[in-house]
Parts: sequence; structure tokens; C-alpha cells
Amino acid sequence: MRGFTVAAMLVAAMLCPVSGSVGADPDTARPHWQSDLDRVVVVSGVPGAQLVISGDFGEIQLNSGSGDLGTGAPFPDDAQVRIASNTKAFVAAVALQLVAEQRVDLDSPIDRYLPGVVTGPGGDGQLITVRNLLQHTTGIPDYLDQVDLDSVAGMQSYRPASELIRAALDRPAEFQPGTRWGYSNTNYLIIGSMIERVTGLPVGVEVTRRIILPLGLRNTYWPLYPLEQVVRGPHPRNYLVNGNQRVDVTDIDPNWGLADGAMVATERDLNRFFMALVSGRVVPPAQLEQMRTTIPSGVPLIDQEIGLGLFRRVNRCGMETWGHGGTVTGSNVVGAATDRFAVSIAMNQLPTLAASLAPRGGIQDMLDTVMCDLAG
Repeated sequence: MRGFTVAAMLVAAMLCPVSGSVGADPDTARPHWQSDLDRVVVVSGVPGAQLVISGDFGEIQLNSGSGDLGTGAPFPDDAQVRIASNTKAFVAAVALQLVAEQRVDLDSPIDRYLPGVVTGPGGDGQLITVRNLLQHTTGIPDYLDQVDLDSVAGMQSYRPASELIRAALDRPAEFQPGTRWGYSNTNYLIIGSMIERVTGLPVGVEVTRRIILPLGLRNTYWPLYPLEQVVRGPHPRNYLVNGNQRVDVTDIDPNWGLADGAMVATERDLNRFFMALVSGRVVPPAQLEQMRTTIPSGVPLIDQEIGLGLFRRVNRCGMETWGHGGTVTGSNVVGAATDRFAVSIAMNQLPTLAASLAPRGGIQDMLDTVMCDLAG
């Protein structure tokens, strides 16, 4: 759920390149991109996918497979999708805006902003800093290990952020703060709580007024859970594979309105956000530099470095790209961006590990192909 998980990153790093037409402009490259996307869908074992490419040429959208297995229809144009942990990049940007406003200090302990909240065997709020939380170097266990999102009943068993934070902190810490990296969705529940305590407003409201509205992201929003679970705009059907069954879970929101993965967006908007963020139009230069200051993951085969709410990767043609990625039951949304172009792929089912390890047709290499083609 709600994460660009270690397993997903391992899969991406182990995939072999797909073919592409290097140096082509978008119009001439379109047929090659379409065939590569078709291969990704088949290899990943998902019903369908939508690829959106953004740049100074505008946007190109390509569809493959089915967005609705009942009707056979493809993904609708400008499909709204649950972007899961891509939400963390928005939340991190708000936190860095608060740093710029001198309302939050990156290297202060979280206990300064949430006194008494981060306590227990899972972590000490007097030792864990805001930076640790944003960069996943806290050692706090991931609460996802204690929820069931592999069934409809589990997806509907809502638990508030405060309860999930407490459940994670009641378990032993995985390492001492600052000693290594370990992805934990709990970190961003705490960051969301910090934003709410500092501003006095819900984190979704802060993301909306600080980022969504100023950037004109008209098809991006923070759902009003639990009142709102059906995606507002045109969207694909989403599927959960449970044994030999494929279950339609489109109208169940497994993100529960939480700060680690609540948001819905179109890929067009998501590309625009990441390009704006990387180019310095979301947070001031000093804070963007902090977001883009990375550490190694320390995990074999992961070819990404970890910033504050961002992942950095140098792709196969030597281009530095940025993004986050997100997975949640029924949705997988990954991408790559520079200040000039961005590409994202949305799927309406999580790809299987076995399918993703096939020798050709990887998601990450599809992203590399497009970005390298655009760079020429």
C-alpha cells in the first residue's frame, strides 16, 4: 500500500532495457512508445495502463490494455488515479515551505512540534528529527505490517493516523535514528500530524492551498474520506488479485485520507507537479536544495538515492531524474521528471513480482526509454 516499496524498487532495478528510438521527437517516437507500453502491460500481468508524457511540446497520452474489464474500454482520457505515495512528495513540499517560513526546523527533534507523540520502543521523539522523518532514517517500523490490505474487509477497516502511529511505535525500532535508511509509511503520518499542529489546518487543506491551487492542478485533490471514496472524475476500474480471483475495488479508498498516500490526480497533473517542484516553482531554492540532497539507500540493487520526499535516479543515458512513485491496492503510479519533461505510467492493478522480473518490458526501462528519447 501507499509506498514505493523496497520490493517495487528491487523489481525496477533488476529489469532489462526495452527498445526505443533514441533521439526521436515525440511524433516519430510515438509508435515505439506504444509498442513498449503494450509490452509492459503484458509482462506486468495487469489489465491496462496509461502513459502520459509532458514537456514543452505539450502532453502525449498512450493507452494499452483495458481500463474496464467489464466493458473492455481503455483508460479514459486524462484518467484520475489514486497516486498513493506520490502524495509524500506533496506533503514534503509543504513541510519545506514551513521550513522556509521559519515555522519548522529540519534538524529539530519532532518532539518540539508533537510533544509526547513519538514515544515508545519504536522511536524517541527527542532524538528523531524532522529531516529523519522526511528521509526515512528514523528506524520507526512501518504500520503497514499491521494492517490487511489484501482483502476487501481489510481495505474497509479504517484506523485513524493516531492509532496507526501508536501501533508502529509500540514495536521495537528497526535501527537508531540517522544510522541508515528504511522506508516507513509511519514517518509521513507523523509529518502530516506535524503540519496540522503547526498550521492548525488539516494536511489536505494545506496541500490544496499551498500547491494544488497555485499550480492550477485542476484534476488533483485530497479526498474527503470517509464521505468520499468514489473517484470524482473519469477513471479506470481498479482490481485486486486475491488467489485466482480478480476483485473490483474501484470504489473502496484504501488510503483512508492519510498523509502517506491519500491523493487522487491525473498523470498530466502529476507530471506538472514534479516538473514545477524540480524547477524551483514550489519551494524556495534553499529548501529545494535540501529536498535534493540525497543519501544512498544502502539496499543492494536499488539504483536510487533518497532525498526529502524525492528519489533521485541517473537513468541509462546518464540523465538525472526525480520522482517518487506509489502503489496501493488496485493502482500503481510511477514516473520520472526533470525541469524540462516528465513521464508517468499508471496501472489499474499491481504488477506481479514474477511478471515484472521477465527479461523484457520493465516499467522503469519504459520510463528510461521515453526520457532518453526526449533528451536526444
